Amino acid sequence: MAVSSIPARSEDPTARPARAPRRPRGEGQWALGHREPLNPNERIKKDDDPLNVRARIETIYAHRGFASIDPQDLRGRFRWWGLYTQRKAGIDGGRTAVLEPHELEDEFFMLRVRIDGGQLSLAQLRVIADISREFARDTADITDRQNIQYHWIRVEDMPEIWRRLESVGLQTTEACGDCPRIVLGSPVAGVARDEVLDPTPAIDEIVSRYVGDKQFSNLPRKFKTSISWLVDTPYESNDIAFLGVDHPEHGPGFDVWVGGGLSTNPMLAKRLGVWVPLAEVPDVWAGVVGIFRDYGYRRLRHRARLKFLVADWGVERFREVLEKDYLGRTLLDGPAPILPSKPVDHVGVHEQADGRHYVGAAPVVGRVSGAQLSQLADVVEAHGSDRVRLTPYQKLLVLDVPAERTESLVDALRGIGLEARPSAWRRGTMACTGIEYCKLAIVETKARGEELVARLEQRLRDFDADISIHINGCPNACARTQVADIGLKGQLVVGPDGRQVEGFQVHLGGGLGMAQGQTAGFGRKLRGLKTTAEELPEYVERLARRYLASRSEGETFANWVIRVDEEELR
Repeated sequence: MAVSSIPARSEDPTARPARAPRRPRGEGQWALGHREPLNPNERIKKDDDPLNVRARIETIYAHRGFASIDPQDLRGRFRWWGLYTQRKAGIDGGRTAVLEPHELEDEFFMLRVRIDGGQLSLAQLRVIADISREFARDTADITDRQNIQYHWIRVEDMPEIWRRLESVGLQTTEACGDCPRIVLGSPVAGVARDEVLDPTPAIDEIVSRYVGDKQFSNLPRKFKTSISWLVDTPYESNDIAFLGVDHPEHGPGFDVWVGGGLSTNPMLAKRLGVWVPLAEVPDVWAGVVGIFRDYGYRRLRHRARLKFLVADWGVERFREVLEKDYLGRTLLDGPAPILPSKPVDHVGVHEQADGRHYVGAAPVVGRVSGAQLSQLADVVEAHGSDRVRLTPYQKLLVLDVPAERTESLVDALRGIGLEARPSAWRRGTMACTGIEYCKLAIVETKARGEELVARLEQRLRDFDADISIHINGCPNACARTQVADIGLKGQLVVGPDGRQVEGFQVHLGGGLGMAQGQTAGFGRKLRGLKTTAEELPEYVERLARRYLASRSEGETFANWVIRVDEEELR
């Protein structure tokens, strides 16, 4: 008798047939065939390349006004030209997450001017100042990405603003959006005594070849770059960073780091372990951007940064794909960078390689005005200079000053509200835009920062240590809150009377690897450690006095935070 091939029925009448293993859901990676739009941002980019929106701004919206702007252009593609709608006045932080975009936004724009490497000529500075006064109600903040940021911009004025900026070699192209943002660079590139190789040619080539090029105008999300010989940019918080190193056989070149980014899921960049000569920096940069474009995660917006791909792949696989599929050659192994003995911010008077000097000055939390920048231009010209630089710490530098003119320059800068010999508090405090203009913010930041600095300068004027204080209006960490000695993340907290008020969650002891002996890491978050905005100055003063009283010789604030009991930090 033949044996039946039909399997015996299970004795359990409730048993179900086994299901085939579920295929893992695609992450929207183009290189793996997942090209369908997977979220509203991806649909907007697929419908029309965002760079095309400039033509509509110039030919339609600038003539017909704000009401004529297509919503997909307004809240999507405008960003590729540096434009965000600003927050409508009078909307408190408690309504940030519950209102629709059209309810939050005003009929004015924030506009970012990209200043790659932070380099400005005197003519460019004057144009920036004039635009601020004529079109931006005298606003012009220095950001921690070396941008200038305007507010109160009208769409009707954009053609003229672009004409003036571009007449002196400035642009707003891809200052925002899912594209290559501004390239950070050392503010003393080309003049620093300790610089062996000036990376400015690589920055210039990247900007001229790729910014505004449609091959990279549709990335999964923003892409941030830092290129510097010196350790004076926050290289570990960028998608890609090139840092100067001397190869024992091949000489000066650059060490490469990938996958950094902060926001709500912070990660530090990782070394690829390669050495890249200056001439190859643009090609390696383009290879990494290409990997991000093709393999980056597009399905979920919150996982669309390069850092998630690097974390999942690991450095070895990332390097292998870069070399094999994007460069077509093997990169040389290279040494790690040598860190300076202490962090460098360039504030103060410093000698250049050519014997002249540069002077670094601090506004308060990056806030300046068009009138102030116009005065700065006059001061710079009067002291024989034609070059100003912006830093990734919301500071500015005047280059090429004769030694005998430095003290006169220091005094002149002080006369217009820019301090070249600032207190530790003014020097170390940064703040993002905050609720005054930003639709994502929950609390005020710039005014709070100014109040905090003024209070601490009054109460602790002779404070003799460096403490960085970074103030952010929301969890997105534009002011790099997680890597500050005192990081303040804006949120609503319960005040003394039981009602919700503006306040901050406190991160303590964070930092980047900017000097020998520093270990990069994110700030310590203690359970329930929050402060109201009103109580913030008192809290920081109390914390600083405790640090002064109990620190050991040479102990940094970050190390003190790790050592002491939690009660000392409250």
